[in-house]
Amino acid sequence: MSGVAPTAPEQPTEEMENQIKSPTAVPDAPPDYNSHFVPGPAGPAASPSAGLPMGYYIPQQPGAIPMYHPTGGAHPIQYQPGKYPVMNQPAPIMWMPGPAPVPNCPPGLEYLAQLDNIHVLQHVEPLELMTGFETNNRYDIKNNIDQMVYIVTEDTDDFTRNAYRNLRPFVLRVTDCLGREIMTMQRPFRCTCCCFCCPCARQELEVQCPPGVTIGFVAEHWNLCRASYSIQNEKKESMMRVRGPCATYGCGSDSVFEINSLDGVSNIGSIIRKWNGFLSTMVNADHFEIRFPLDLDVKMKAMIFGSCFLIDFMYFERSPQRRSSR
Repeated sequence: MSGVAPTAPEQPTEEMENQIKSPTAVPDAPPDYNSHFVPGPAGPAASPSAGLPMGYYIPQQPGAIPMYHPTGGAHPIQYQPGKYPVMNQPAPIMWMPGPAPVPNCPPGLEYLAQLDNIHVLQHVEPLELMTGFETNNRYDIKNNIDQMVYIVTEDTDDFTRNAYRNLRPFVLRVTDCLGREIMTMQRPFRCTCCCFCCPCARQELEVQCPPGVTIGFVAEHWNLCRASYSIQNEKKESMMRVRGPCATYGCGSDSVFEINSLDGVSNIGSIIRKWNGFLSTMVNADHFEIRFPLDLDVKMKAMIFGSCFLIDFMYFERSPQRRSSR
């Protein structure tokens, strides 16, 4: 027997080139991305994008890393999605496409005109969690397909936040994808040391859109066993009512605040505070879902949107526990 190992027969040069290049490829043209795609592990099925409005973007592979083309090789290296961490690259924020102008609609509220459901997601503040120092609240406003609609930030000074905690007067600024402030919500201070049924002790929220132009108010009403509010227009005329559950802070279940007509017969929408399990009990990371009719007046949609924040501060803004000094 010979000590030389048999070698594979050499392939002709033309045959090897045909395996690398597609017969329809144009010389010196970059290869098509899909021709080098290696499917990864099965994931959740994405909804078809045929029925979405123009401008919506749904990534096919959220965890994929772009291909790396080595200088001396012919085949690009494709990393499997989800198997390797993204190297110090923050996830891109997908914004809802800008809608067309709507007649008789305040600037910036065109987004609400084409929505019947929005989600309010509060940020977790590590400094507040570790030290008990009250920080400005921040919220992401998203639609049903996880696209950003607005960003809401609180603008309150450090002394007021930490002296009054969840009873503090506040200013919330709503900005769009271009960073423009399209709405302002503010709550004045109300003394709670007097009788709880006194009008001067009831909470109130003013909504301005654009900033400086009042479009309505959210006023608290005294009720023996449940939260009760009225949504008013700029003349303080009641338009709708908000009724909360008897046990506002639901443990293990969602808290639903129903939005009804003034006579209480018709149900218009709801503000639902989602139960997030452990996060709902330990940190201020609330998740609200707001539902209203698609054809509802856009100003009333903005007022329901503002009601969510007054409810959050009154019932779900828990002050961080202070560490007892020994």
